[in-house]
Amino acid sequence: MTAPAQRLAPDGGSSGPGPLAGVTVIALEQAVSAPMCTRSLADFGARVIKVEHPDGGDFARYYDDVVLGQAAHFVWVNRGKESVTLDLKSPAGVDLLHRLLSRADVLVSNLAPGAAARLGLAPADLAARHPDLIAVEIDGFGAGGPLSHKRAYDLLVQAESGVCAVTGTADAPAKPGPPVADVTTGLYAALSILAALCGRGRGAAHGNTISVSLFDTMAEMMGYHLTYARHTGVDQQPLGMSSPAVAPYGAYPTADGRTVVLGTTNDREWRRLATDILERPDLAADERFRTNPGRVRHRGEIDDAIAAWCLRHDLARIQKIADDAGIGNSCYHRPTEVLDHPQLTERDRWRSIETPAGPIPSLLPPAILAGFEPPMGPVPGLGAHTDAVLTELGCTAMDIEALRDAGVIGSRR
Repeated sequence: MTAPAQRLAPDGGSSGPGPLAGVTVIALEQAVSAPMCTRSLADFGARVIKVEHPDGGDFARYYDDVVLGQAAHFVWVNRGKESVTLDLKSPAGVDLLHRLLSRADVLVSNLAPGAAARLGLAPADLAARHPDLIAVEIDGFGAGGPLSHKRAYDLLVQAESGVCAVTGTADAPAKPGPPVADVTTGLYAALSILAALCGRGRGAAHGNTISVSLFDTMAEMMGYHLTYARHTGVDQQPLGMSSPAVAPYGAYPTADGRTVVLGTTNDREWRRLATDILERPDLAADERFRTNPGRVRHRGEIDDAIAAWCLRHDLARIQKIADDAGIGNSCYHRPTEVLDHPQLTERDRWRSIETPAGPIPSLLPPAILAGFEPPMGPVPGLGAHTDAVLTELGCTAMDIEALRDAGVIGSRR
């Protein structure tokens, strides 16, 4: 098999050239963290080739079957990618991977501890064989520590890093609902890749080897709590839908059975809330509540006053009064209520994307770039692009069938 010397061509599926058009990313990924990273790059126009094992591929494909028989996690973080199946336990599969890497700009992986080294994809190996490749490894705990060998899932890292201890309530610690360790690590990885690409464009001689760990990312997210603990020796108690840092700041039932969330972030806002909303100038004048540290110490009395007032008014009335007074407020919503949230529907934030089982709605990425419509490409079926990509590498139809017969790639799809 002879391979052409040129790089892999951009996919061309975007509605127009994005800022990452012409950038090719190879993804050895599972679950959420690395797929979120590479989906973010695809949203900006990069070509992402997801390399999966022929026998099942990314295990997140099978977490559930609620999206037309497909998994909700998988369709969420895998739009806009191509899927190629390779058995990386076979020499032929590893050779094909390296041929992909020789024509790519970026490799993103989040394999189990030690797996990359066993495949010859350790940083030193990649630097020697693919010196121009930006190689990003997402792992659980980072190299060189006593936990570096351990598997790390979102919940495990949140518990280890203290996140669960500051979520929920004191007698019921909780994991935040979204997989925040996975998502934020994926976004930090994407940010690092953009920095490396930018540096390359300016002739920088560093940044080709990048590692990002879930634990380090969560330690960063815990920055306020860790700083507070270091300088006080105190573990702040979780307060559910409130904050240990500011008061008043929380959720309150309303007269019509809804829940309003009200918050202040400075002393001026507190005085407006007390006088203009609660009509309690005595609270505004109370020396105990004059500054935020005092309000935090006496939050129970303030919360009682706000709760009593909210129970006398409907949600719409509370929000109108709060808006007029310049006080931040929102309505507590469940996920089913957010689906048709007017802030999404009236701003046309939903798009239809294709999947192997049919079209589904998908949210546009958060960043809005003037003049660029994100490609919102399809969610790939397992191995759907194997033949096309191998053809780009110079494989003939006979070569591809021989690889298929040998089990190096999956069955035809």
